[in-house]
Amino acid sequence: MLAVTALDHVPSGPVAVLANPTAGRGRHRGLLPEILARLGRAGRPVELLRARTPQEAEAACHAAVAGGAGALVAVGGDGTVHRAMQAVAGTAVPFGPVPAGTGNDFAVETGFPAEPRAAVEVITDALAAGRSRPVDLARLSRPGGDDRWYGAVLAAGFDAIVNERANRMRWPRGPRRYDLAILAELARLRPRRYRLTLDGVPHEVDAVLVAVGNAASYGGGMRICPDADPTDGLLDVVVGGRFDRRTLMRVKPRIYRGTHVTHPLVRAYRARTVELAAEGITTYADGERAFALPVTVTAVPAALRLLR
Repeated sequence: MLAVTALDHVPSGPVAVLANPTAGRGRHRGLLPEILARLGRAGRPVELLRARTPQEAEAACHAAVAGGAGALVAVGGDGTVHRAMQAVAGTAVPFGPVPAGTGNDFAVETGFPAEPRAAVEVITDALAAGRSRPVDLARLSRPGGDDRWYGAVLAAGFDAIVNERANRMRWPRGPRRYDLAILAELARLRPRRYRLTLDGVPHEVDAVLVAVGNAASYGGGMRICPDADPTDGLLDVVVGGRFDRRTLMRVKPRIYRGTHVTHPLVRAYRARTVELAAEGITTYADGERAFALPVTVTAVPAALRLLR
């Protein structure tokens, strides 16, 4: 439950809009002109950012913020939101996510309506009133590299391994590729040794599932960290231990309800800083490919201002 204080300040400048026309398999593509028109009712110029690739999208957001945008709006799913938030995290420029993807976990978990038009109305009202609300983000760091931010969940276990395999596959296209990747990784499922350091306290665990949540859900509503609150200044760490294939497949459906945390092989922790290491794991943040382990995750209170 979000319990935050409104801040009555939105910088002057146009509203920059990043839109992913392929989000949600294109089902909201036709809404974009309406979204732009509705945002314009807040009394500011609205500028649609041009980008052909995720990398260009992220660069366009950084350029818009550096060029004086007063707000940034992302129309798409968690991947689009993740790219856009890199430009506004830690700045005074507020952010509005319009959920239009297959996974809209960050927007929904931070209190926006799941329906795109309704979310745009919330954002437009906030712009017109000059209102924004702070929310936490997680900062992801690695030795010798740049940091990244994420808003929902870092996957560092079985789901990350499946994503990595699916991204290497050239066939088939669409959801079946992910399904085949699941089957392939289930066939070779084994617990891995993780080294966790939670606020300086070390733990070694053999695990199949590992997630670090700023918010509760990932993957379109899977409540992997069901008690995570993106306004409490803490990260929730959920570890699923030595699951075999049969047990994992029995537990996975419970993640949608968040009841998997009552299973005797699941442990939940809470910390401000999480150091995570294991061999052969590439993490996924908000569903986007991030860093190979080891990484450090830090909860950063009020790192993002939301147009709510």
